[in-house]
Amino acid sequence: MLFLLLFTAVALGTVTLVCLPLLRGVSMSAERGQYDRAVYRDQLGEVERDVARGVLSPAEAGSARLEIQRRLLAADFVTDRQVSSQPSPRLAALLAVLIVASATGIYLQFGSPSLPDAPFNGRLAQQDADAAHGEHMDMHQAARSLEQRLAANPSDAQGWVLLARTEATLGDWQKATDAFRHAVGLGQTGPDVMAGYGEMQVLAAGGIVSPAAHTAFTAVLAADPKNEVARYYLAVADAQSGDDRRAIERWLALAAELPEDSPMRDAIARGIAEAAKDSGIPAPALPKGSAPAPQQEAPTARPGPNQDQMAAASQMSDAQRKQMIESMVAQLATQLQKQPDDLDGWLRLGRSYAVLGETDKSVAAFARAAALKPNDPEIKMQEFQAMIAKQQPNAPLPPSAVTLLHQLAAIAPDQPEVLWYLGVQASTSGKPNDARRDWTKLLGQLPADGDDAKLVKTALDALPKN
Repeated sequence: MLFLLLFTAVALGTVTLVCLPLLRGVSMSAERGQYDRAVYRDQLGEVERDVARGVLSPAEAGSARLEIQRRLLAADFVTDRQVSSQPSPRLAALLAVLIVASATGIYLQFGSPSLPDAPFNGRLAQQDADAAHGEHMDMHQAARSLEQRLAANPSDAQGWVLLARTEATLGDWQKATDAFRHAVGLGQTGPDVMAGYGEMQVLAAGGIVSPAAHTAFTAVLAADPKNEVARYYLAVADAQSGDDRRAIERWLALAAELPEDSPMRDAIARGIAEAAKDSGIPAPALPKGSAPAPQQEAPTARPGPNQDQMAAASQMSDAQRKQMIESMVAQLATQLQKQPDDLDGWLRLGRSYAVLGETDKSVAAFARAAALKPNDPEIKMQEFQAMIAKQQPNAPLPPSAVTLLHQLAAIAPDQPEVLWYLGVQASTSGKPNDARRDWTKLLGQLPADGDDAKLVKTALDALPKN
């Protein structure tokens, strides 16, 4: 009912404005001569002002005055005309009917009289919600925020990993490579990180597996022989070096272990076809893969900060972020008391305690994880790094860290991180020859022109001479 009243009022107002002049007639004066005379007089005044400013010379001003005065005289002969119109009730009535009928027809065709209104406050609330969601999902903004925090705290290894993965999602391979490089330099050398580091180098190089990327993938396989990313790219490296048969063998072995619905099988098939063509041999068919992974219900979210939550925490103030992490870590620790065999949970708890700076608790959590998988060098390395997190430069390693380091050396004697820390332990213990032996062995594994090699050379040069 209210809508009909409003519609009627608006229609009547419109009809009145349009039709009233037709009902009473109009009388208008055409005053062209008066208007022209006013313009020419103003132009005469402008000439005088230009002379005063020195813009016009006296001769130019005289000519301008004559022309303007001629036009002024001509304007005096223009007769002003009176124009009028007679009232037209019939035309007014016809227009009124047409206006109302047209407006009604258009609204019935395109309008929605049953549509509820959208209060302004409600629209503002929706806009605010959309803006908040957009801000949360803005990966670019998250990346820039992470960069700012890492500039202030460049030793945040987990932060560099998060930045690397964010830049990888954005498709900035070079920035992702640089962030992974920082993370690896700070000890983040697990298979997943090293595989990501190698893959970003390949993508940044336009698909070429560089020596540095090859080294990264080789390190991944030493820790995780089944790693699919490393195996795929090492096969790519074989093909690029001309060893097509070796590449095909690697790809076939990998394809046999992948699920049938894995998208990597398509990339492998293309690689095999190209390698076979280059070597002039028939392309072998892909072996049958493993059964697709069964669809499972989404697991109940475990307490503790995941990557998305850590990304959200990077947007908070330091106090807010610390409070959020502490709450989640406490929940995770409680949950692990009920599920003590949760390897991934203990690893997450160890990393979370490390973020909070609670070194002893971090070491204890990594030790629980290592007990569940005692021959995994990556877990022991994380435990070792937690032990020395607050170690002063050039100070001897604590006995517990030395013991764990030798356990690492027994499991992975050629792992670059192990060799580096063995050299550090020998150097700080007054055994420069042992340090020289370990660091020289490490140097032989590193790309000659890389930053890591430069660091090792500097450390070697600083050792006392015999």
